[in-house]
Order: sequence, then structure tokens, then C-alpha cells
Amino acid sequence: MVLSTRFVEMAKPKRGAGGELVRAEYPDAACPGLYLVIQPSGTRSWAFRFHRNGKTGKVTLGSAGEGGLPLSAARAAAASHRHRLEQGIVTPVTLVTPSAGGGEDGIETAVASFLELHVRRKNRATTARAAEGIFNNIVLPAWRGRTIGSIRRRDVIDLVESVAARGHGYRANRTLAAVGKFFAWCVARDMLTVSPAAGVEPPHVEKVRDRVLSDEELRALWLACEGDDAFSAAVRILISTGARLSEVGRMEFSELDAEKRIWTLPARRTKNAREHKIPLSSQAWAAIAARPRFANCPYVFSTNAKGPVHNWAKAKTRISNKAGLEETGWRLHDLRRTCASGMQRLGVSVPVIEKALNHVSGTFRGIVGVYQQHDYEDEIRIALQRWSYHIEQIVGGQPAKIVKLRQR
Repeated sequence: MVLSTRFVEMAKPKRGAGGELVRAEYPDAACPGLYLVIQPSGTRSWAFRFHRNGKTGKVTLGSAGEGGLPLSAARAAAASHRHRLEQGIVTPVTLVTPSAGGGEDGIETAVASFLELHVRRKNRATTARAAEGIFNNIVLPAWRGRTIGSIRRRDVIDLVESVAARGHGYRANRTLAAVGKFFAWCVARDMLTVSPAAGVEPPHVEKVRDRVLSDEELRALWLACEGDDAFSAAVRILISTGARLSEVGRMEFSELDAEKRIWTLPARRTKNAREHKIPLSSQAWAAIAARPRFANCPYVFSTNAKGPVHNWAKAKTRISNKAGLEETGWRLHDLRRTCASGMQRLGVSVPVIEKALNHVSGTFRGIVGVYQQHDYEDEIRIALQRWSYHIEQIVGGQPAKIVKLRQR
């Protein structure tokens, strides 16, 4: 049956064949794996049961009933454990049992609920992973063991300023944004009356980047990516397509159409949640086709034959040193801007460039985006092929030719 708050409060231990009180477990049909456990003494607790590698396991989530973990938080905690087990994480997160009442929820339990009920359900997988990283690596280590009601604005300021002081201004701003959303969610669910993050100013002034690699830098970077390692091949695809880092890094063979040479990004993997088709140039397709296929690994770019490439920072350092580029002087996202700028130099129209990059702002915002449904597939294919020819020219040491596209 589906457990209710009243059932949790009123449930009794069962009686054995001899009439004695015995331990009872009541599964919650609304949350697979969650059990309400009642001891003969009447003590209530929450448990999460699971199967792994043919064996059963149990995690005690905390006490239940008055002064214990409420039903909603227990479901969120169980769902969080289930999600981690599905991701292959063996060690479960330890939760602190909160007390009942406004603002008395433990930070660990509240964060687990926020991630499960809001972040993972309403965001892309990459956005959810980024949020989890902020809470697991920054927020929880600083506030572990505290209740959400005990956290003040001064605590939020100290937290984000400590991140900025370590030289991570951008991450400090993202931390403030994540914490702000978390406390706003708590207020909306009547867990708090006021958000301690309200009115806190971002500690870092962000500047809009306009970095575009020159032809000389692009040539050095392209040559530094010679070889058959996954990172080098992925960087060349970043240059050739202008796609985002997360899109290229997690590219799957199932997304590729060999006959039409089209890479189809499903809506769940794009920033704007819209399916995006990228016609690949002959050079880009050759680089992808040369990638080895590993059994039970769907990813095109993998270093361990299990998951997609990761630790881009280390790979960028190696490639920068090999190319003779200052590591802090460029970012991998600059390659997207370089591709767009390069196609514009070659005479590609702005609407085609925006479609190639899957932008819905700019030319295609508002009513135009609603009624203009032309996919520009042919135009994008021509534009990306000309861009690949341009790269070949500068890598070969030949002067790049600026070729105007014919107007259609």
C-alpha cells in the first residue's frame, strides 16, 4: 500500500503466533525499496532495501514518527540511495535525522530531497551533475550536521567568499546560485520562512568572453591533437563542429547516421532541450569513424572502455603544452566561438551559424522561432564543410581563402 503520514504515526507492531509483539515492516508502494520498520517496543525507523549483484542489502535511513524523519524526506532519501546505486556508487550517503518543525530539517536530508525532487526531475543530466558536485564538494562539507534553520546570511557569505578566495570566482558565483535555489525551494515547501541567501551579492564580477583563437593558434592546437587518443580526437570535433563540450564528450554511436553523415543530438542532451541535427563534414566524419568501438560502451570518446572521457582539465594542460599555448589564455568553450567566427569570415550568414550552433535566441527569438521551421540542414552542411576546408588550409601552411557562399 501507499504509506501515509497518519499510517506512520498510528502503525503498530505485529503479533506472532503466540500473541507476542514482533517486529513489522511495511513497504511503501509509492517508493520502491522504502520500508517503515516497527520494533516490538513501538520504536519506528525507516529502512531502504535493495538488490545488488544477486545479494540483498539494507540501509537504515533514520527514525520515523514524532521527532524523526517525515515520510516525504524518507522517500527522498530512499530515492537518492536508489539513484546512486543505479549509477554504480556503492557507498551510500549518510543522512542525519532531522527534528520536526520549520527550519529543523537537517541540511543533508534537505539537500537529498532537493536534488531528487527538483534538480534531477527538472534539469538536464549535466546540470544535475553540476549541482550535485557543488553540494557534495562545497556546501555539505561546510554545513554538515546543521539544520537549515540554523544557517544565516553570514554563513552563506562566508561560504561563497571562501570559494572565491581560492581563486575560483566563477565557481563561487555558481555556488551562490545553487544555494539560492535550494533555500528558495525550502521556502516554497514551507520548510523555511526566509531564505538566508536572499540579497547576497555574487562575489565575482563575470566578464563576457570574446576570445577567438587566431589561425596560427588553431593550427598549433590542431597539430597538437595528432594521435589516436580520445581527448585529441574530441578536441578536433569541437573545432570542426562548434558543438558544446558536454555534447561532444558524451557522443554516442547510436546518435550517428553513417549513411547521411549526420549526428543527431537528442533533446535530453541539448541546452535548450531541442533535438539538434549536425551534418558532419567529411573530415569530422573520418575522425569519428576511426574511433574504436568497445563492447558494452556506447560512447565514441572513451579512455576506459566504460564511460565517456572526463578530467578535461588535465587533457587541456597536456594539449596546451604540446601546442605551445598558455593554458590559462584559452578555454575549450572558446573553440565554439572560434568556429562561429570562422564561418562568418567565410561568408556564412548569421541565421545559418545560429542554426549550426543550435541557438534559439538572436535571429530566431520570439515569433520568428515559432513560425520559422526550416532546418537549414543543407546550408549547415555546406558551411561546416567549408570551415573544415579552411582548417585544412591553415594546417597545411597555405593562406586561407575567404570564399563567399552563394545566396539562396
